[in-house]
Amino acid sequence: MTDSSAFRLSRDAHGRLVFTGADGTSHVGVVPVRAFPISAPDQGFALVDPHGQEMAWIDRLADLSDEQRTLIQEELGSREFMPIIEQIVSVSSFATPSTWRIKTDHGETELVLKGEEDIRRLVSPALLIADSHGLHYLIRDRFALDHHSRRILDRFL
Repeated sequence: MTDSSAFRLSRDAHGRLVFTGADGTSHVGVVPVRAFPISAPDQGFALVDPHGQEMAWIDRLADLSDEQRTLIQEELGSREFMPIIEQIVSVSSFATPSTWRIKTDHGETELVLKGEEDIRRLVSPALLIADSHGLHYLIRDRFALDHHSRRILDRFL
């Protein structure tokens, strides 16, 4: 890990993240990238410049100062949006494409599943579902869903 005291993070007047290294060199437009966004979302981060060059590696967010951690979390929050499916209310058909009415951690919505291949198995028991618009929905634990949701999901797996 790069020692978090060996660099500084700030925002410029345009809201872009600025990385300043121990040598005083600044890089504007740095982006935090999670190594394992689903299985270990608070561990393993690279800070990369706009050209993809890694500026620093951070093992854990908890290793950072409150200010640095807040800046990284704000930046990630503005770029990442992955609703978590809490319940599958209904599906229009068990053949694809089908419209799913779901409840997520962001409220109730609908997604269109183009094909079964748009349901990806992750580290068990997690699933990642891509809708027809390219938005990804996460099911952290398919076995923790209610019985009705599991029965619907099983028809597509």
